[in-house]
Amino acid sequence: MNIFELMMEYIKEGRVKIDREKFAGKLATVHDPCNYGRKSEKAFGKAYYDEIRWITDQICDSWVDTYPTRENNFCCGAGGGAWAMPYTNERLYYGRKKAQQIEETGAELVIAPCHNCRDQIMKGLTKEFDLEIETFYLWELLSEAIIIEPWSEDEVEKAHAESAEQWERLGVELEDEDEWTPPE
Repeated sequence: MNIFELMMEYIKEGRVKIDREKFAGKLATVHDPCNYGRKSEKAFGKAYYDEIRWITDQICDSWVDTYPTRENNFCCGAGGGAWAMPYTNERLYYGRKKAQQIEETGAELVIAPCHNCRDQIMKGLTKEFDLEIETFYLWELLSEAIIIEPWSEDEVEKAHAESAEQWERLGVELEDEDEWTPPE
């Protein structure tokens, strides 16, 4: 299971609740990373385009695609580990089309699910091309919008029972002082 599929599952099941007001009124765009698109399709037979957009749609009230998009989207210029290499000028040169593509969307938020892409867009392209944007990993965007509700007493009891069962199944014996109790 991919992280995007897990995030979708948690959102659909209601295990993760989202505050849609968190990014209300901010236009977002999605960057399709080569690693989760073209490369993933070739290596694993599955590209992650729809999942990223579905999750984005649950969090952001307003977002647009870049053009071109999905498998035809432009590389950010940091693929293949180029972000970690000493070829800064080349990396920024290759990323100029991505910067232009982002700017043309008018977006204030860029969702870049890949670590290389996020770093290139946030730390490289934003500075080099004076982009007025915020860049987020997809899971970072979700964590910013997550609603954390206190557990009910039933949920706490159930969690303690599951924990005790797990310790027993694993053969771990807790001494009294090691047992965890929730704060008052």
